Amino acid sequence: MLIMPDDLRGAQIHNLLQEHLRSMTRYSPAESIHALDLEALRRPEVTFWSAWQDEVLLGCGALQELDRQHGEIKSMRTATAHLRKGVAQAMLEHIIAEARRRRYTRLSLETGSHAAFAPAHALYAGQGFSFCEPFASYVPDPYSVFMTRVL
Repeated sequence: MLIMPDDLRGAQIHNLLQEHLRSMTRYSPAESIHALDLEALRRPEVTFWSAWQDEVLLGCGALQELDRQHGEIKSMRTATAHLRKGVAQAMLEHIIAEARRRRYTRLSLETGSHAAFAPAHALYAGQGFSFCEPFASYVPDPYSVFMTRVL
């Protein structure tokens, strides 16, 4: 598996991000979906990666700088055909390593609260994340859970 920076121009990544949005709309109303669109993912404070095996897109993830010491994980998604194969684990480890390289002291995320997100909750908990109150500009929302960890 090769994880590399992505310029968000390829059709495969567009399709995966659309799959990501469609999936979230099954479990959360529009006002509770906090996914970044393509324009926002291209902002200077966001670094976006894709994971590949040969020419096959396996997944993606992003790191948004909230401030000089705090980063947020965004747009973590594994392509449906590659679920439960370690793609998300590898991407998460990559993002954590980059956050440490940047000398962030905290890494946080927002994800869904529905039972369908239980595998994501377990993935993050397994890497030392714990549930927390909303951070940055987030507000309490029954469709969201917030997790954080000290680096």
